[in-house]
Amino acid sequence: MTLERQSSHLFQPLTIRGRTFKNRVTISPMCQHAGSDGYVTDWHVVHYGKFVLGGAALVLTESTAVASDSRVGVDDLGIWSDDHIPGLKRLADFAHDNGALMGVQLAHSGRKAFSQPLWHGGQAMRPEEIDAADVPWRRVGPSAIPASTEWSTPEALTAEEIARIVEQHVDAARRADAAGMDVVELHYGHGYLVASFLSPLANQREDQYGGSLDNRMRIAVEIAEAVRAVWPEEKPLFARLSCVDGAEGGWGMDETVVLAERLKAVGGDVIDCSSGGLSEETRRSNVPRGFGFQVPFSERVRREVDVKTQAVGLIVEPQQAEDIIANGRADLVAIGRAALENPYWPALAQRELESGLSFEGWHERHGAWLEKREPVLRKLKAERDASAD
Repeated sequence: MTLERQSSHLFQPLTIRGRTFKNRVTISPMCQHAGSDGYVTDWHVVHYGKFVLGGAALVLTESTAVASDSRVGVDDLGIWSDDHIPGLKRLADFAHDNGALMGVQLAHSGRKAFSQPLWHGGQAMRPEEIDAADVPWRRVGPSAIPASTEWSTPEALTAEEIARIVEQHVDAARRADAAGMDVVELHYGHGYLVASFLSPLANQREDQYGGSLDNRMRIAVEIAEAVRAVWPEEKPLFARLSCVDGAEGGWGMDETVVLAERLKAVGGDVIDCSSGGLSEETRRSNVPRGFGFQVPFSERVRREVDVKTQAVGLIVEPQQAEDIIANGRADLVAIGRAALENPYWPALAQRELESGLSFEGWHERHGAWLEKREPVLRKLKAERDASAD
């Protein structure tokens, strides 16, 4: 017997510019520290590939460095050289061949450059440790103020160096296009370079990049505008923001709404709403970490700015994600650790939400085998249940 299929909001397609997302589930960037001088390795092919096969509409790379000295960790992915293009293209090609979109998160880690992987403690690397790794490195920021006592004091960037960082993002976007990426996401969160410029605590400059809110937002708007100018018109541009940075007297939602309006005005399409990360103080953030704790940020930006948003943060259950989309709180939901736990989360969610759908959302090379087994499983389960009674 075929059950009647129910329709879900989570699995309705969404078109942004010239790209159609087959559903509303994306895979959030997650640092893997598995690169080799910025190059894609077999780890990345398998890591991202399993999410593609799992049914997500868009898979975003981890924080991908626009400059060799701007990495989060020594073994981050990079996009500072044309030589990185073939590896990234391999990821995009696999996604396209299997029904998904692929995106790259462009990042400059600024004063939080070079930290250990989480499984090695996740702490800031000491200067002597980075020297021993024999990689180019600098910690830079808007002002000579360290991210916390764990971090060395960064160099305050000159206006000329800021202009060069804008160009590094532009060059990276060109490479992303050459690699066949569908989406560029600008990383403006988690205390990295742009986030530190936004914060009145980290940014104490007295030039055009400091002081007023307009000045502190200047680098964010300049990067977005310059990237949009070279990023193809048909491809979406995302920006991830720490909507509240978690620090007392720091960046908050009112400022986020203003920045989202500016980013929309220069061609930004989606605001990816995260939080925290400015300093060690934000580990004790006053944002309670409940299920979907950052969804209210996404909802407010979407409502007040009339821009598409992506919700992220402890979204773990299909019905939870469905309700976020159905109630207009976001246009996309990003899952990270839930996908690490089960790469097939999107496909299983579709089956759960759209009863009777069977294995339509699964890749044919997997779904066909599961579909063939299904009648047998139903019969055996019915017999088991009957005997239990």
